[in-house]
Amino acid sequence: MREADLNQVFAALADPTRRAIVARLANGEATVNELAEPFEMTQPSISKHLKVLERAGLISRSRAAQTRPCRLEPAALGEAASWIDAYRSLWEDSFDKLDAFLKTKPKKSSTSKGKKHAAK
Repeated sequence: MREADLNQVFAALADPTRRAIVARLANGEATVNELAEPFEMTQPSISKHLKVLERAGLISRSRAAQTRPCRLEPAALGEAASWIDAYRSLWEDSFDKLDAFLKTKPKKSSTSKGKKHAAK
């Protein structure tokens, strides 16, 4: 996936309403009205969110009589997940190296740190 496409996917998923729409579509296709139901926004507002998701390749819409059912397109999510997984391995490797390094260092006593003993 090109970087510009990946940017569109992450930008689309940055909005909580769009993430909720993606989560709903993970259960199966739905019409615009069905997708708008749980939100306190107009159908045109939901349609704008759907256009962003569609441009990012996350959903597709078809025509069935007078409705436009939406369905999830998992390929774009898979590409984003692959990108995240690549960086997850880098972080895990870094944390493993840090953990190994810290295990080689002698532990400092926390009782002597910052405490003053009163003389009697």
